[in-house]
Amino acid sequence: MQRHVAILGAGPVGLDAALACADAGRPFTVYEAADTVAAHVRSWGHVRLFTPWDLNASHRMRTHLPHAPTGEDCPTGAELATRLLDPVAALPVLAGRIRFRTRVAAIARTGLLKHEQIGTPVRAAAPFTLLLDTPDGEDTAEAGLVLDCTGTYSHPNALGPGGIPAPGERALADRITRTLPDTGDPDRWAGTVLLVGAGKSAQSAARDLAALPGTRVEWAVRSPAPDWGAVPGDTLPGRQHLVDASAALADGANDRVTVHTGTRVHALRPLGEQVGVTLTTPDGPLEILCDHIVALTGYTGDSALYRQLQVHECYATGAPMNLSAALLASAGGDCLAQPSAGIDSLRTPEPHFFIMGAKSYGRLNTFLLRTGYEQIDQLAAAYAEEAMLLSTGS
Repeated sequence: MQRHVAILGAGPVGLDAALACADAGRPFTVYEAADTVAAHVRSWGHVRLFTPWDLNASHRMRTHLPHAPTGEDCPTGAELATRLLDPVAALPVLAGRIRFRTRVAAIARTGLLKHEQIGTPVRAAAPFTLLLDTPDGEDTAEAGLVLDCTGTYSHPNALGPGGIPAPGERALADRITRTLPDTGDPDRWAGTVLLVGAGKSAQSAARDLAALPGTRVEWAVRSPAPDWGAVPGDTLPGRQHLVDASAALADGANDRVTVHTGTRVHALRPLGEQVGVTLTTPDGPLEILCDHIVALTGYTGDSALYRQLQVHECYATGAPMNLSAALLASAGGDCLAQPSAGIDSLRTPEPHFFIMGAKSYGRLNTFLLRTGYEQIDQLAAAYAEEAMLLSTGS
């Protein structure tokens, strides 16, 4: 008898996992907290990826959708959702398999505590219990295999030094934007914006905010000498454009943008309709009065979800230990050139529990959708072999 598969999250990797289960004839359920698939993707729907269609659709998606978008054009998040992920979710093989507005609140081994039956067949044979928050209240479900594809975008990092909230940050949480800003309405961003972060999300925000004539940007960057993630001979024009645009802003190309390098957020305080922010800079404290705060300091997955499971996480990255070790060993290269980590790197001490997709990379920022699809390939192959062994009684 095949294990029932619980897939947490109906984003790109979760949907690809669902297709893999359907292709293998495995029973499965996808649990999605939102009322639609690809909720995280839609939240940055106005942003254009720097990877083309050919890197954003899996081979399973193309098999099931013969007219799936192809080519070197780079889609926006909205285009990725409406032209690829919505049609995948509407496929007959997924009909009735996605439970919307159902959040998995916690996972455990049925009848076992975290410290019990370490590495034994007894633990491996026990089903998982999923605690669900549904529109009708709490519920539970069981599964024999769990794939956590919940992503990271709903768990942003804090602003303060060392990764903890800066004083005043928690009290002002409702006045801080932690997702990529949509600048389609210029009036929404009129005044002074404090932008914090230096990754591709922050670079995208800086480029877009800098184009608004009624907006002044104070951009706080932690590194004293940022290289903006430049890749020699970059084959992705969109990514290179962001690097070039950020370097130009740092060099004073736009007099409405000031880039503060080597700078951290020290404290925040409300001042009427505005927010006063104290920055720690190489030249000493700097006080800024701003109308908006955009915090793009990265995202990490919710590990509390599986705190009752035996998951070995890297002390530095927060990713599953085996995968983190493989990624750190190849650190420094372009995300396009990452080697395939293999199924053993995806395994955790908890049998039949896997963290997939962006969440599997912890604090590392080199994840690509293509990598997530490769993870599903590796998992599908491993469990196809398991099913074959079971059928032969080996």
